Amino acid sequence: MNLDNILNQKDFTKEELVFLLSLENDDMKKLLNKALEVKLREIGNEVYFRGLIEYSNRCAKSCLYCGVRLPNEKVVRYTMNDDEVLGCAKMALDMDYGSLAIQSGERNDRAFTSKITYLLNEIKKLSNGKLGITLSCGEQSEEVYREWFDAGAHRYLLRIESSNKDLYYKIHPNDDIHSFDTRLNALKSLINIGYQAGTGVMIGLPFQTIEDLANDLLFFKELNVAMVGMGPFIAHGDTPLYQYKDLIGDDQTRFNMTMKMIACLRLLMPKINMVAATANQTLFEKGREEAIMAGANIIMPNLTPTKYREEYMIYPNKACVGDQPQECQGCLAQRMKSINHKIGYGKWGDSKAFTNL
Repeated sequence: MNLDNILNQKDFTKEELVFLLSLENDDMKKLLNKALEVKLREIGNEVYFRGLIEYSNRCAKSCLYCGVRLPNEKVVRYTMNDDEVLGCAKMALDMDYGSLAIQSGERNDRAFTSKITYLLNEIKKLSNGKLGITLSCGEQSEEVYREWFDAGAHRYLLRIESSNKDLYYKIHPNDDIHSFDTRLNALKSLINIGYQAGTGVMIGLPFQTIEDLANDLLFFKELNVAMVGMGPFIAHGDTPLYQYKDLIGDDQTRFNMTMKMIACLRLLMPKINMVAATANQTLFEKGREEAIMAGANIIMPNLTPTKYREEYMIYPNKACVGDQPQECQGCLAQRMKSINHKIGYGKWGDSKAFTNL
């Protein structure tokens, strides 16, 4: 295959994506440079902040990779109170972040879903509708998704983690609570309701192949999602999947593959929003900057009170756990300036793939 020809295409076969994901050294740099060129042309050099609120680590699920899975008794469970959540929203407003992202363990009991509805309404009131809101609160009924949409959430991230059903069941229990089809249908519900729906995968999982990753990219394209969050898999010692840690590549290999996935998706879906995940910075100090230079355009600075952050460890050694929000803002501003990107303060930063602008 001719790399230069492929890089100038607007669409890609699975075989071409496998070829791009297999690139190394100077050829890989060519791919990343092309993705940056496409990003700057299609959506510019603005990076949008989503002030992250890790609302609760209480979860009803037992996903085999996750540090806050229900069976992990080492986790101290918490749920932020209303004043804490609204305090974070006020902080985002004061720091001129355009949007919030509220993330939690997966629960669908009525006490939880009603509380999220209440908080959405209160955040909208507090900010006079100024703050955009992304939710990442797992699988819910279509009725709950509509209720949250009507209350003011307009983006929703529900990661599929792998679009390969067989691999999905290698990293989740195979039961009614962890159904691949339920998750896929939930994603479709979000799109039908009108959310800017997002999904994503972990990169470098045990048992995962390059073909799986190429299919993940085509899955994003087929669903026509508005945003994607994906990052390197980091094994957690208190999870069943940890026993397979020797089957995953080293940090550099998983990081490089993540950069190639971001770059390929930027070529495949030029106007999409993509997160530069904190997991990238967990592996390498400038990991988030490298993700931005590979085609990502969203960063999620953590606003969660620091007393809770140690307990929201989906993966270990997460970067920036002890940072105060104000120092985090200053640090990220400098980091973005160092790579010739600017922060879109006060903007929702909606996906141009969704708004067709």
